[in-house]
Amino acid sequence: MPDSRVTIHMAASLDGFVARKDGRVDWLETSDEFIGGATMEPGFVEAFLKTIDCYVMGSRTYETALGFEARGFGWSYGDKPTFVLTSRELPRIRNTIELYSGDLAQLVNGRLRPTFRTIWFVGGSVVSAECLRRGLADEVRYSILPVLIGEGIPFFEKLDRDIPLHLAEVTAYKSGMVELRYEVSRGTT
Repeated sequence: MPDSRVTIHMAASLDGFVARKDGRVDWLETSDEFIGGATMEPGFVEAFLKTIDCYVMGSRTYETALGFEARGFGWSYGDKPTFVLTSRELPRIRNTIELYSGDLAQLVNGRLRPTFRTIWFVGGSVVSAECLRRGLADEVRYSILPVLIGEGIPFFEKLDRDIPLHLAEVTAYKSGMVELRYEVSRGTT
């Protein structure tokens, strides 16, 4: 699909970590309140999620999502096709999940872009960095939570060069979370 869009989206602490070193994300639930912030009304969130055609994630993010579901929080990705990048044997808990161990560019450009309009990379600092290194991402959505955790797994692991971005949108929420939307600058990446 020529008008397809690849988005990298992750939530991180203010100091840039997507998880603790052991993979825990217990800090995601914060109790801050920003009076002038926007609210995430359930209807808005539901309508927005319907605009996402498929998800791509790394195996550790998938295992975290499986853990959330096992604890009764549900499956965050609905019935959308979900591609898990892994070379390990992992449980497939739904028919919409595909485990993929091939070339990332081939997956994105050869399979996903021709079929899906909105492709969301939703986790894995290694996966997200690889997506940027390969020039596959069109935008980065970075949700910053109001917490510092000191150390952990960085948002992007091992970027080997600068990736120029253009700030396109900033939204502050009542929860204290700030979402930044950047477009990946083309031609200089």
